[in-house]
Amino acid sequence: MVSDIRVVLIEDHNLTRVGLRASLQTVGGIQVVGEAANATQGLKVLETARPDVAIVDIGLPDMDGIELTRKFKQHRTESEKPETKILILTMHDSEDSVLAAFAAGADSYCMKDIEINQLVEALQATNEGNCWIDPAIASIVLRQVRRNTPDGDTAIEPKTVKIAAMEPEYEQVLESYPLTERELEVLELIVAGASNATIAETLYITVGTVKTHVRNILNKLCVDDRTQAAVRALRSGLIS
Repeated sequence: MVSDIRVVLIEDHNLTRVGLRASLQTVGGIQVVGEAANATQGLKVLETARPDVAIVDIGLPDMDGIELTRKFKQHRTESEKPETKILILTMHDSEDSVLAAFAAGADSYCMKDIEINQLVEALQATNEGNCWIDPAIASIVLRQVRRNTPDGDTAIEPKTVKIAAMEPEYEQVLESYPLTERELEVLELIVAGASNATIAETLYITVGTVKTHVRNILNKLCVDDRTQAAVRALRSGLIS
């Protein structure tokens, strides 16, 4: 039997926290096991409740959610299993906030206007050890990946793919069936949030051909949907 995902809410706005709790409690497979209105309380709840995922607001009154994440991750010992994942939930989509959150050790990043079904999807992905990035800020992470790629790399290296952040069996699949240059172009547009119609118009191909490429990309990356494909591409540095 699959266990419920145990969630802690760390959010200083009472209405937001109560609304989140009420919404999540209507979803099967998720259990809210604790909550806090500030970072100090939040760190204590994380220690006592040991949730699977903590939803943390950046704008906490005593310590921002990024610093809370950093402190929690730094004090976590290797013996603490399973590890609590951190999902940042915020109104901030600035580049500094996004990159600082991931640098502090956040596992996923969602905007507060996210629909409940997407939040549940984000919780499930995060709990499984995947990084869920809100499509609204995915381009920020993509720009950072590009900045960290030396200018000469793409000219010197052949266009092959290696994913360092994948399980060995998935990496083996990709090595056996590498992405083509066209599939890489399609994947980059998926990461940018483009629809099938936009991809078709950009690459001068039919929507049917786009769907075929998308299906092949999902199979080769061993993911179920476009969001997971984008997350895996960004997390691993696949897009260069």
